[in-house]
Order: sequence, then C-alpha cells, then structure tokens
Amino acid sequence: MTTGPLNRRKFLLTSAAVAAPSDPVSLGVIGAGGRGTFVMTVFQKDPSLRVNAICDVYEPNLERGLSTANKAQSTSPKAYRKYHDLLNDKSIQAVLIATPEHWHARMVLDALAVGKDIYVEKPLCRTPEEGVALVEAEKKTKQIIQVGMQRRSYDLYQQGREIIASGALGKVRMVRSWWLNNYLGGNPASSKLDGPLDWEQWQGPLEKRIGLNPDLFRNWRNYADYAGGIVADQGAHVFDGIHQLMNASYPAAVTAAAGKPHRSGFDTPESVVVSVEYPEDFLGVFSINYAAMKYKSRNDQMNHLDGDKARMDIGRETCRVYPEGAEDSPTIERTSAKGFGWATDLHVQNFLYCVRTRKKPTAPMALGFQAALVVQMANMSLKSGRRIRWNASLSKVEV
Repeated sequence: MTTGPLNRRKFLLTSAAVAAPSDPVSLGVIGAGGRGTFVMTVFQKDPSLRVNAICDVYEPNLERGLSTANKAQSTSPKAYRKYHDLLNDKSIQAVLIATPEHWHARMVLDALAVGKDIYVEKPLCRTPEEGVALVEAEKKTKQIIQVGMQRRSYDLYQQGREIIASGALGKVRMVRSWWLNNYLGGNPASSKLDGPLDWEQWQGPLEKRIGLNPDLFRNWRNYADYAGGIVADQGAHVFDGIHQLMNASYPAAVTAAAGKPHRSGFDTPESVVVSVEYPEDFLGVFSINYAAMKYKSRNDQMNHLDGDKARMDIGRETCRVYPEGAEDSPTIERTSAKGFGWATDLHVQNFLYCVRTRKKPTAPMALGFQAALVVQMANMSLKSGRRIRWNASLSKVEV
C-alpha cells in the first residue's frame, strides 16, 4: 500500500502558490457574515494583504467584521453600508463577495465594471441566465475571478484527479456521492434581530418583496425565492468535485426527486437525490439528507467512483483506492497534508497568487457556473417533475 506525501509535482505547485510575489494587495469585503468574516481572516494570513474596507447592510455584521479585521492589522478598514460606495473606492484592488446568493451575479458584474479582481463565494448564481451572462463577461475581462469552490485548490482532490487520469480505476461509469447532516432539531425560527438591518437593500435585485422576516434573513439558503435549498448549497461543492475528478463538462441532463420539507418555515426539502447525465458517458448521483444523524465533519461527505478495475473513495480527509477482488484493503491511500480546513487557505493563496501574477485561477467563472447549473437544473426537475436537459450549443435549459 502506498501512502500520502504530496508527489513532487504537486509539492512544487503548492510551493509556488505560497512563494508568490509579495506585492501588497488591498481587499474590500462585501458581506461580513459568518462565512465572509472567516474567509477574510484567511486572506489576512498573507502578510502583504490589507483589508481596507468592509461593507454590510446588517450593523452587527459590519461591526464584527471591522473588529475582527483590526485584530490582524494596524490600520482600520473603512466602513461602508452600500456596496457601490466600496466598489468606487479606488484604493481597493480586489473584493471578497460573501453575500447571500441572490446578490452574487449583480455584484460580480458591478465589480468587473470598475476593474476589481473578485473572490466570490458559491453558488456563483441563482439562474442559468445569470450564469451565461457571467461567463460571457469573464471572456471580455482581464480581471481575476475565483469562485469559492475550494476543492479545486485542495491537495487531496488534485491527487484524486491524477489517480483517475492514470487509469488506475479503469472506466468510471458512475460516481455516487452523499452528504449527511441534520438541521431539523436545530434552533427555533428566529423572531428578532440583534441590530439595525437595511431590509430593502438586503433583498436587492429580487422582484418579489416581503416584509422583514428575521428567520429568512438568518436562513436564506433554505427559502426558494432567495436560494436553491440545501441541495444547491452543498451540491455546488459536491458536483464541482465530481467535475474536477472526472474532468467533466457541462451536464447533458438532470433528474431529481425529493421528500417534502420538514423544518417549519423552510420551503425547500432537506432530503434530495439528483442524477446527472454527462457527455463524457458517466452518471453523477448525489444524495443529500439533512434529516439524518449528525456526523463528525470529516465523515459527513463521501464520493465513490465506481471503475471497472477499482473503486475510489474520496471524502474530506482521505482518498483510498480498492481494486477488484481486494475491496477490503486499499492499494492506494492518500491523506491531505493538513486536512480539509486547509482547502480554503490553499484556494485563497491561489487567488492572491493569480492577482499578483495575472495567471488563471483554479476556479474561474465558467467552472463556477458549471457546478451551479447542475443544482439549478435539479431544482427545475423537482418543480416540473421532469428530466431537464442542457442545450450546450444554445446555452439554455430545455424541458
């Protein structure tokens, strides 16, 4: 059995990212919620980066983001409450967009229009039309755009892709992936906020407007008007991982089935199965169940790649290959050098390396749309009860 130090080529690639030119980079943060503030602190690990501005429409988030940023640098960021004001700040070179999903497409286009480099959290967009527009915009710009799908920069997934490309698994006709957790017994619906919120600005580009709803604000991922539910939120990561490992292109067709929502207030299901047909002649099947028991994070997500010579299991921390006739003992085993938490560090390092060198990042816009499109089509299938096809030549969905 072989075990896991990085091979020489991957070591050199990772070392190059860490040893990138140390030109100063000025960052603006749009969206200082839990994820945005965390990713900001990862950016601040770069000694030549300064967070020069933070924008949020929720005052407690803005205050927390400013306080957190100040702990890692000697100068205080400017506070903005309207993202256009931050984008017009000429001292800002790059922006981190970590807002709710319904704002991503508009903010990315606006940031490109004023010449900012962009790190945007996933999913990239809410609709296929938004995705097509973003990909076209990417073709016309010289800006660096990185979508926050960190498996693209993760050493374990890069090694997994090499194993598949080597032919060790033989022909892979199916990838089976799952993600298990439970939010049904979580905190009760939120009924109040901890401070002022610009509700109209938070709702932003959506046509449908409703009165202030604290639970929607805190759990927007699970409301269909604002996001694609848990299948989209986690599925974007999983399907991007499948695309990376299998070197796959856009889906040919998607079919999905789901149970009903069981969390009070949520209108998106927590248990969903998605089957995706790819032009590369394989199926990607993803099952998500947030009504299961809770697992330790290192065990809650897994991908099984079924080849005709061997099966590869790749999760958050390990990658193992089991050959035909000896499926109890892996013949190849890889372990991430520092664990899944390091994936975000690697992804941010890659982005900053590309900002400084103007090289292509590991997760550009087209790949971000490819993953988002799959889960968008899954939700269309759930709504229509039909198999949904993607017409690649016309860049449009067909029922």
